[in-house]
Amino acid sequence: MKILELPITFEFNGGINCIYPSLIVRNDELTLVDTGYPEFLTLIENEIIRHGYNMSQLKHIIITHYDDDHIGSLHDFKEKYPWVAIIASEVESDSISGQVGAERLAQAEDMLESMPPEQVEFGKWFVQQLKSLKHVPVDHKVQDGDMILDNECKVLATPGHTSGHISLYFPSLNSVITGDAAVKDKDELVVANPHFCLHLGKAEESLAKLKELEAETYYCYHGGTFKPSV
Repeated sequence: MKILELPITFEFNGGINCIYPSLIVRNDELTLVDTGYPEFLTLIENEIIRHGYNMSQLKHIIITHYDDDHIGSLHDFKEKYPWVAIIASEVESDSISGQVGAERLAQAEDMLESMPPEQVEFGKWFVQQLKSLKHVPVDHKVQDGDMILDNECKVLATPGHTSGHISLYFPSLNSVITGDAAVKDKDELVVANPHFCLHLGKAEESLAKLKELEAETYYCYHGGTFKPSV
């Protein structure tokens, strides 16, 4: 088994950005962790193929949490590859499937009312972005401590950024896929966008939980791979 980061570079809000979805390779099967913004399917496909894999090998997609840059292309993947099983936290599965409203959307609508004038246009765009996300049923709902992928991956509840955020720990690799529970910034692990965390205190606790693992490698969706100094 191995984990590959998939650097996806794109223009956003007048600048160049990069996200790093993760690809888990085991027994010739692929598991993608998070799906980027809407219309990122082709970008992610190309990166997977560049590594020498075929999309017919894709068996699972794991969603760390409900945010437009993580579930944006989930519907497109499921539509194109209907055999793929979707895995997400029990806490956020109903939002991903559209059975309940997303807490991120509620937060964005609340913040829009108090935004300074120069930020209102972006705020409206963000609200519309969230409203336009297409929902997908979740095939496998997971909780803290669950072992998945033939017991090779341990689900870690890492709430704070969102209520049902999960990260993934791989004991045999001593590695973690962090989602947005930790991001790499200036060669250290920090909380992602504290201003937008739904529960900052819990986000800080989750970050500490991941650091306490003393993993060999942290695969961060924002910032890329982080290896703590020995």
